[in-house]
Amino acid sequence: MDLTETRGGSSGTTPEPPQGHDDGRGPTISVSMGAVQAIIEAQHGDPFSVLGPHVVKITGSNAVAIRCFVPGVSEAWVLEGAKSHRMNLVHKEGFFEVIVPGRSQAFPYRLRFRSKEGLVFEQDDPYAFATVLSDYDLYLLGEGTHYKNYTLLGSHLRTIDGVKGTSFAVWAPNARRVSVVGDFNFWDGRRHPLRFHPGPGVWDIFIPGIQAGAKYKFEIVGPSGQLLPLKSDPYGFRFEVRPATAAIVHDIEQYQWQDDDWMKKRAKRNALDAPVNTYEVHLGSWIRSPDNPEKFLDYRELAHKLVDYCKKMGFTHLELMPVTEHPFDGSWGYQTLGYFGPTSRFGTPEDFMYFIDHCHQNDIGVFIDWVPAHFPRDDHGLRQFDGSALYEHADPRQGEHPEWGTMVFNYGRNEVANFLLGNALFWFDKYHIDGMRVDAVASMLYLDYGRSHGEWIPNRYGGNENLEAIAFLKRFNELVHLHHPGVLTVAEESTAWGGVSRPTYLGGLGFSMKWNMGWMNDTLKYFLKDPLYRRFHQNDITFSIIYAFTENFVLPLSHDEVVHGKGSLLDKMPGDFHQRFANLRLLFGYLYTHPGKPLLFMGGEYGQWQEWRYWQSLDWHLLQYEPHQGIQRLVRDLNHLVIAEKSLHETDFESQGFEWIDHHDADSSVLCYLRRSKQGEIAIVVLNFTPVPRERYSIGVPKPGYYAEILNTDSTHYGGWNNGNDGGVLAEEKEKHGRPYTITITIPPLSCVVFKPTGVE
Repeated sequence: MDLTETRGGSSGTTPEPPQGHDDGRGPTISVSMGAVQAIIEAQHGDPFSVLGPHVVKITGSNAVAIRCFVPGVSEAWVLEGAKSHRMNLVHKEGFFEVIVPGRSQAFPYRLRFRSKEGLVFEQDDPYAFATVLSDYDLYLLGEGTHYKNYTLLGSHLRTIDGVKGTSFAVWAPNARRVSVVGDFNFWDGRRHPLRFHPGPGVWDIFIPGIQAGAKYKFEIVGPSGQLLPLKSDPYGFRFEVRPATAAIVHDIEQYQWQDDDWMKKRAKRNALDAPVNTYEVHLGSWIRSPDNPEKFLDYRELAHKLVDYCKKMGFTHLELMPVTEHPFDGSWGYQTLGYFGPTSRFGTPEDFMYFIDHCHQNDIGVFIDWVPAHFPRDDHGLRQFDGSALYEHADPRQGEHPEWGTMVFNYGRNEVANFLLGNALFWFDKYHIDGMRVDAVASMLYLDYGRSHGEWIPNRYGGNENLEAIAFLKRFNELVHLHHPGVLTVAEESTAWGGVSRPTYLGGLGFSMKWNMGWMNDTLKYFLKDPLYRRFHQNDITFSIIYAFTENFVLPLSHDEVVHGKGSLLDKMPGDFHQRFANLRLLFGYLYTHPGKPLLFMGGEYGQWQEWRYWQSLDWHLLQYEPHQGIQRLVRDLNHLVIAEKSLHETDFESQGFEWIDHHDADSSVLCYLRRSKQGEIAIVVLNFTPVPRERYSIGVPKPGYYAEILNTDSTHYGGWNNGNDGGVLAEEKEKHGRPYTITITIPPLSCVVFKPTGVE
């Protein structure tokens, strides 16, 4: 969308007009040759004080001097309506000036040039346009409270006094000179140096004629005079496809959203008492082109395939591994540099908007991974952006992640926090996302994360807590929930930090939910054991309930558990071929019936054998085999069961929604528990972690009547042996486990069985 501004001079104040020189043949130059030389050598820190229109005094009278520098030009003219003013060549490199007498203020004009090759062309003068940054904008940027910073910084298509072009702005307070370079100026940093605003340290320029699609970077001279590697725009909306790294001028306001219905009901669909069955996806490897395994599908193709699959499978939400632009495929997006641009690997910004829109029109929510914990060291990125430690800390004990080889954001610097906070709000504002999973929160909270003694600096109280990062995370959650009520923020936090998913006014960090890494580790450790020995480790599988309601937990079986030699979920399971599948079905039954919101990484839902490989498609061909079809059918039915049964989703975060029936039968490796909805509806969950069937097994229940078997992972439908209870059992009036009634059941080997009282006597 074009933004209409007001055309004006080069600064907000009018200095005393300089005096023109007169050699007897009329004025020839009204600026010092030192300034001219600095412009030509791209060393001038204030180009707007030299170039463009300036009021000068000629023999005591006002005049307007217009100056320009265009390398490779032999002649130049100022066009004022039908009049033309020939410009004097001040320097052979292409510096021109003309003095128009009898004028007391600047006037509209265009420039005409003849190149040394004889080519004639015209353009508007970028140095004749005032800044688009208001004093208030500059104040907020300096203060670090401009939460729509992305509307000013970066590149933006605008129309100023009927002249179309692009404004560029970048934060680089310690730079001596900043220029925008690109296709439009032969990547020549001499041609378009920017104006400097010393308060907030922002540089800007409006360049007429630059249209959408132009590629650009920033050329920066650092504080010691060093020319830095060309920098990509931190606020770029679109980027070249890797390995190229230039930003691309792009208008992100053209897409017409069709998701009003979803947006109105989103808060209800994202509520903590709603079913949130999440499918974690890496877009580059979920599926590839069948005709060319090396080719990615684009966002629009993926939208239709993923939505159809999620609807069939019963997933309510997608969680996308980072889609922000990143230079290296092998980082999976977790080493991002283009914080404001969806990766061009899969298409344009509008294509990604279509992806989310299509999900919403089909009642699928979309979460994205967000990575404010660190950024990579690539020369074109944020590190040493203006020749100084700008986004990062200067001291490597604070500014580097030794384990990852990446840089740590300086959360205590207002402008850095503003960059990240504005970025978070941007994705909700412009892309309608429904939530953010914040990566590596633990590394943000602790100053000594991944560091040995002597490799970190304590906080002002002598502790290892990163006070600035804590304040940043709280502010992030407050702002997101204030501006976008009904969305979810989720922390990947792997320690026992208290109150991660509690409100900030109660001393918490303010996240909606937290990944339960303890549950994940204990559960997988337990399942890896031979069932013969599981009876000695009953605590591993029951311990999670002790702290299950201290946070609002997501139960993640994520990508991190199926890479780097850990093996796939199916490959982790012990036993023979059939027992491995039975164990995996049992694991999924436990995942979906345990308090918390389930999250499953792609490929697990049908039992992929090989661990995840980001460079190729999942092994969808396995679904020609019945055991894998059975796993997929089970996950589908579990998703739909959780949606249908309020007892399995309404009280995931409330202790009154869970009761142990029996967790003491370690010798049989059997667990029994009850899930209860807010209205008192219940489900009885029974798990047998051994390959031995448990027949005539008695369980205490709270109600009389018939208990329907609503799930049995040993069903032949899922690839099991069809041991079970013929559809259900009748409760006896017999006290057991502190409850007045008893059901006597068969628990199939390595299985999860769920019962629901029907109210039928």
